[in-house]
Order: sequence, then C-alpha cells, then structure tokens
Amino acid sequence: MLLAVNIGNTNIRFAAFRSETDIITWTINSKPPRTESEFFAKFSNMYEPFGISKDDITDIVIGSVVPPLTLNVKKALRKIHHFTPMIVDRNTPSAIVHTSNQMGTDLYANAVAAHYQDYHGKKIVIDFGTALTFLGINDDGTVGGVVIAPGIITALNSLVGETAQLPNIELKEPKSVLGTDTESCMQSGMVYGFLSMVEGMIDRINEEAGEKCFVISTGGVGGVYKPLTTKIDADDRLHTIKGLKILYELNKDSIK
Repeated sequence: MLLAVNIGNTNIRFAAFRSETDIITWTINSKPPRTESEFFAKFSNMYEPFGISKDDITDIVIGSVVPPLTLNVKKALRKIHHFTPMIVDRNTPSAIVHTSNQMGTDLYANAVAAHYQDYHGKKIVIDFGTALTFLGINDDGTVGGVVIAPGIITALNSLVGETAQLPNIELKEPKSVLGTDTESCMQSGMVYGFLSMVEGMIDRINEEAGEKCFVISTGGVGGVYKPLTTKIDADDRLHTIKGLKILYELNKDSIK
C-alpha cells in the first residue's frame, strides 16, 4: 500500500491508497513545528484508528512546501517503516513543462494530477489552501502560469484576529447576500465575496487562454464553493495528493 504525504503550511495530509478509488485519508496540524522524535511518537500510532497496520505500507512518497518539516517527517517515517520515503518536488521528472525555479511542490503536483488524469483541453486548478492559488495548464502539459492570493481561512483568521468585535464563524452559504447580523454579514463576505473573485479570475484566465478551460477545485474548503457556481467543473479534495502518487509511479523504478 502506498502512503502519500502532503506537508502543507496548515496541515500534513496522509493518504493510504488501497486502490485507485479506495483511499484512506487523515490530517494532522503542521504547527507547531516538531522534531524527528516528536513526529516518530505521533506517527507511530496513527494507523490504528483507520484499520491499517504499519506493515501494510510498502511505499511512501512525500511532497512538501514546508522545508523545515520535510527531513524530520522523512526520518520519522523511515524509523517506523525501515525504508526510505521518496521525496518529490518541482524537479521530479514528468511530462509537465514549467520554467519556474520557485514553483511549490503542491502546485507542481496539481499540474501533474490535472495532466495525467482524465481531464482534457486547457485546465485551471484552484487550490483553496493556506494560499488561494490558480494554476493554468495547457493540454500538452505546459504550465501557463499561476495566480497566488490570500487563502480564505487565512483571510478569515486575519479578519477575526485583527478586530475587537468580529467573531469566528462557520464558513457556509448565507441566506442572502446582504446580511442582517454580524455572522451573516461575514459569511456573505467570505463566501460570496471570495466566490466573486474566483469566478472573475476564471473568466480572466479563460480570456487569456483563448478558450473555456476545464476547472478543478481542491483544498480544504473547495467543497464549500463548488456547489455555488457553474464555473467550477469538478472538486477533488485529494487532487494534490493524487499528483504526488502519480509522481511516485512515474519515478519509482529509478530509485530501486
């Protein structure tokens, strides 16, 4: 069984692939930073609640956008499983063509997943993560470019943290655009406000691309926005980690 690990700024997501469609997934917080020993203690018992034995895991792939955590996670997993995980990044070989020496592993994995799965034509991948990103990719695997904006939860936490009277709210669709109390006012801003930006960015990217792109959303809150618009064609919260799996499959023979 392959274990794919996506180390993000907010969460570390694990996905154990029993098959292409039978995927067991869970997350832990990325913060505070932990040592190798702390990760070892935390990871040692993480499989049991999901009915997985550590011996079921035969391969591990890690993608990370948090360099200080990468090595400690790798060492902890190696200590548990007694083999070395594969670490992938923007330089891991695939059919994706990009010219950036700054592309994050998550963006690269999103491009890989969009290209190798059953999506056709030009594509836009919207990642509703710690940052809100839009990645444009052509049908031949060439990356057209990226947009980076503040993530929705990041913006909400900043709004609540920097004001004296605004509360934490549940991120859900309000009953109307114009709110009648603080909670619904904030929900409208966070949901409809960001949705308007997302729809506007899709239109702008389509115009620049010269065609209607196929739009895939992923990330923690992508499922909140997909039902509210016809401009997002598919939502897959595991899109990024599927990209890590594909990178592993493309390169596993080269490391054995």
